[in-house]
Amino acid sequence: MQIDKNSRIPAYVQVMDALIAQMEDGTLAEEAKLPSERELCDIFAVSRTTIRQAMGALESDGYVHIYKGRGTFVAAKRLNQEMSGLYSFTESMKRLSKMISTKLVAFEQIKCDERIARKMQCPIGTELFRFTRVRYADNEPMLIVTTHLPCKRFPNFSEEGLLTGSLYAIMRETYHVNFTKANETLQSVCVRADEAELLQVESDAPCMKIDRYTYEKETLIEYAVGIARGDKFEYNVELR
Repeated sequence: MQIDKNSRIPAYVQVMDALIAQMEDGTLAEEAKLPSERELCDIFAVSRTTIRQAMGALESDGYVHIYKGRGTFVAAKRLNQEMSGLYSFTESMKRLSKMISTKLVAFEQIKCDERIARKMQCPIGTELFRFTRVRYADNEPMLIVTTHLPCKRFPNFSEEGLLTGSLYAIMRETYHVNFTKANETLQSVCVRADEAELLQVESDAPCMKIDRYTYEKETLIEYAVGIARGDKFEYNVELR
């Protein structure tokens, strides 16, 4: 925790590196409160300006959250979601050795109105299955997904399998879907009150809204809207 004042590396960067090392080795646990500015000044034998520089940079890089009047806290680690290929939440979390669970909030058969008909590229009144799920990783709510499927393509679709497995696995194995492509749009949003309750976050917390359109050949077979916690996910896109 000592700063080398003869180093070419700025003192605030050395403070950052020391704190990041403690976060990575578990000495500073997720959501743990950091010592106060004054305590950090004493620990590192540096000025308050240096500590404030370090804290500001750590916050910008997503390592800490600073709350006025409460202090500075270690940020929870975000799950890196690779946006290559037709990824699914279940498969992504399994690769990260996370325990996956699902809460089914709603399941119904509807006739689509004008707005959903435009989204689904189908006539008004087309019968759809619509269901909303909260997806959990290690018993922590991560994502709310509302999905629309055409009843004609998925006859007798039921809610039982949604609680135990991957929707895409059901679509492949039971309905022999041959996925060809999916289009997604992402935008930053503030969570609504009902969503905040399901995700166990503060009202108006930042989240990512993900609209997905999934195709079999040239036919749209799924329209889904996801609300992902902004403090839990980061999305990685490889550009070629």
